[in-house]
Amino acid sequence: MPHSPQEKKRVLARIRRIRGQCEALERALEEGADCALVLQQIAAIRGAVNGLMSEVMQAHIREEFGQAEVSAERRAQSVKELTGLVRSYLK
Repeated sequence: MPHSPQEKKRVLARIRRIRGQCEALERALEEGADCALVLQQIAAIRGAVNGLMSEVMQAHIREEFGQAEVSAERRAQSVKELTGLVRSYLK
């Protein structure tokens, strides 16, 4: 999770944009919009979520692996956790 005020502000702004995109998609579906428009909106939402995931994952990697004093055991645990996160993200 981004911990600095700047990172937190950026992530929250991304989430608000994604919420707006989802609301626009909902309106398009309710209005019976053309399939191509709906698919384009879904792709835009997916891209936005991928960008959010990337930003949070980068912050997590910096936090977990940017500390030189971490023990080898803790580092191995962090690698295991990160591998699980990446695996679930790629599903």
